[in-house]
Amino acid sequence: MKFTHLEIQGLVLVELKLFGDARGFFVERFHEARFAEAGLPTHFAQDNHSRSAPGVLRGLHYQHTPPQGKLVGCIRGRIWDVAVDVRAGSKTYGQHYGVELSDMNGKLLWIPPGFAHGFCVLGTESADVLYKVTNPYNPPGEGGIKWDDAELAVAWPLAELPGGKPTISARDEKGMAFATYKANPVAW
Repeated sequence: MKFTHLEIQGLVLVELKLFGDARGFFVERFHEARFAEAGLPTHFAQDNHSRSAPGVLRGLHYQHTPPQGKLVGCIRGRIWDVAVDVRAGSKTYGQHYGVELSDMNGKLLWIPPGFAHGFCVLGTESADVLYKVTNPYNPPGEGGIKWDDAELAVAWPLAELPGGKPTISARDEKGMAFATYKANPVAW
């Protein structure tokens, strides 16, 4: 495993080693000692698995009560995964990072508490996303920022979506503007 601490403080790209041949591959997705050495959590409260159709875009979501960090990977298909720093006072407040995660590229993204998270499914196949979280899901303690907020200007790869347009849930269409979030930010 290779751990790269990214420019946005707290985000870590984890590159896994896939051992493969004509039969398929084997990969270690989590190793307690290696994660501890890299300064990442070694205890997770819940594993989540979502399946999304081609062109689906989910996010940008965060959970503040209790604060939730996520270790995100794609185990089938391809996604563009995005993390946005929503920690008021952070040097990188409002900045985002995006990376392709797929079943074949061996990458995971560690997203600590204080980040909004979203992803879109690339290509013409569904994608399965598996993520470990540091605290259980708590609907009253979550929030969302609009995926296409002009101030954040997330560079979603829309050209790689069927028809060039994402499929968005009604909930995500009603996400708040980043300016609204900034007027009353969460104390992380």
